[in-house]
Amino acid sequence: MELHLPETGQNTLRQGLIRMRQRNIQNGIPTNDDSTKIFGSKIYLFRIYVYVCGLKTKSNSNMTLQQMEYIVAVYRLRHFAKAAEYCKVTQPTLSSMIQKLEDELGIKIFDRTAQPVTPTDIGQRVIEQSWKVLIRARKIKDIVAEAKQALGGTFRIGILPTIAPYLLPRFFPQLTSQHPEMELKVIEMKTEEIKRALARAEIDAAILVRLDNMEHFASTTLFYEQFIAYVSREDRLFEKKSIRTADLNNEFIWLLDEGHCFRDQLVKFCDLKEARTSKTTYSLGSIETFMRMVENGKGITFIPELALPQLSDRQRELIRPFAIPIPTREIIMMTTKSFVRHAVLNMLIDTIKSSVPENMLKLNNTEQRV
Repeated sequence: MELHLPETGQNTLRQGLIRMRQRNIQNGIPTNDDSTKIFGSKIYLFRIYVYVCGLKTKSNSNMTLQQMEYIVAVYRLRHFAKAAEYCKVTQPTLSSMIQKLEDELGIKIFDRTAQPVTPTDIGQRVIEQSWKVLIRARKIKDIVAEAKQALGGTFRIGILPTIAPYLLPRFFPQLTSQHPEMELKVIEMKTEEIKRALARAEIDAAILVRLDNMEHFASTTLFYEQFIAYVSREDRLFEKKSIRTADLNNEFIWLLDEGHCFRDQLVKFCDLKEARTSKTTYSLGSIETFMRMVENGKGITFIPELALPQLSDRQRELIRPFAIPIPTREIIMMTTKSFVRHAVLNMLIDTIKSSVPENMLKLNNTEQRV
């Protein structure tokens, strides 16, 4: 640490050192007579100067957590009005707080002329550090809540769109009735979005499918879920009792957009590269949409096992299981490794496990995890 003092400052520091040295002698504290050794420690020198002169080492900015939340919200949403709505304040309040921070720091955090709003180079660095501070500040509250074994407060959970419509109705009503003190915020996200949101502490945990390259996160298995074929009455596979992967290469198949692990796992397991390029010309984003297309006489699609109880008798006529080995996905609860709110997490895990059929809690010998 470098410390450059004017001559008056040096004199003040020497006088302060002399006074402290005299006080130490009076109190019987051993004191080194060689003042040059004392001055040889820049850190010690700096601390003494602060002690004697009351030097303030921080800048004039009194940056608050609230201001950090505001600039992070603007960065995420790229819009001041949307950020204000997200932070539950008026736009003038948010804008004035950010302007005040910019004035105190002597920089511009955002380029307001750009559409959408974008950070400046220095603003990007300020936002990144603010994000880290907010994560650590939130961790303090989480530690206290965990120590109290508190189940209240807000808990944000991400979930895959191919899991949410079939799993949430099973446990959400029970959870909200048994724990009214807890505010559970559920957000549908794809896998990569979940990873980013966990790393940035935008969510507390996530329900998704176990894939490779997840070793940087902590996870617990919730259950295993089979893939089921959903076949049009006009398709040749409708006459079969079960589906083999070899049967699929000449079929018109409805698949989700790329980026959905539901699609990626099926393509890999069924070796659908040929079918994907030559036959699958439609790529929407909803399993329910594909089911309607199949019901109206076109091709086949795939549904998760938990969707079966929601089907009518007529819809059940269209389901065809896979022949052994049955492709199966592993549904997990995932957090960061530094996650601390285990009381809430364990309660959620137990609630979810109790909501699914017992036979889905373990992988059986007819199933193959994909």
